[in-house]
Amino acid sequence: MNIKEFYEITGSNYQEAVSRMMNDAFVKRFALKFVNDKSFADLEANLEANNTENAFRAAHTLKGVCMNLAFTKLGKVSSDITEMLRGGDLAAAKAYFPVVKEAYQIVIEKLQQVA
Repeated sequence: MNIKEFYEITGSNYQEAVSRMMNDAFVKRFALKFVNDKSFADLEANLEANNTENAFRAAHTLKGVCMNLAFTKLGKVSSDITEMLRGGDLAAAKAYFPVVKEAYQIVIEKLQQVA
């Protein structure tokens, strides 16, 4: 699978990524680094620990990384959970987390195919 196909399959915006990063090689290089990003794991751990403040920080970081990489679908659900946590609604965030996890797992799975 190439990087453009990855963007299409995951509901991401390849054109936006290329316009931001200038070429296909940079898009691929930075997208592949996402696999090592710890913000999703931090979000999951802090939700389990009932730590709303740290879960918010992790969700906000995840959202920012996704938006910078133009991972549109994952960015959207990350933004949704960020706003739940910003409002202090831990229960809603925990209930919504499976949606985030599913989108995240698809991105990771497909990035591994690109690599």
